[in-house]
Amino acid sequence: MVGVFVVEPEVHRDERGEFWRSFCSDRLASVGIRLEVRQSNISVNPERHTLRGLHRQRSPSREAKVITVAAGAIHLVVADLREGSPTRFGSEAFEIESGDRRSVVVPAGCAAGFLTAAPDTVVHYQMGDRYRPELSEGFRYDDPVLGIQWPAEPEVISLRDRAFPMIEID
Repeated sequence: MVGVFVVEPEVHRDERGEFWRSFCSDRLASVGIRLEVRQSNISVNPERHTLRGLHRQRSPSREAKVITVAAGAIHLVVADLREGSPTRFGSEAFEIESGDRRSVVVPAGCAAGFLTAAPDTVVHYQMGDRYRPELSEGFRYDDPVLGIQWPAEPEVISLRDRAFPMIEID
């Protein structure tokens, strides 16, 4: 999908354990991604098959995200909802677990959602814009326009996420 990038960190190991960068603006800039982190969020999910999303902020927000799993595992979906994008209404899925140390960069204008694949999953988001409720919107995880194939049916989902509207194509 246009603009989605997987970050594979360089891991340094010694007798103390491991160390790696979870975010480096210079590394992202080297592949054409400019992201200033304005907010950082943690999502704690005690139950397996918890669904969060699909969420984004509308323009003029420039809310790109860097998503990293600190504990557990997720099935992450990025849906392209950007006007004029050649991959509009397409989606891409990523299996991410804490042990693989990868992060996914979600471009501004795309919606992201995940289904936990393990109990006690902790997800860290670094955001390119602060949360602005007036620009926040969501989309149904089972919207037929997006055609997302989730690996399991969600068992825990908020009333808010269940109530998101279906996409209407003009």
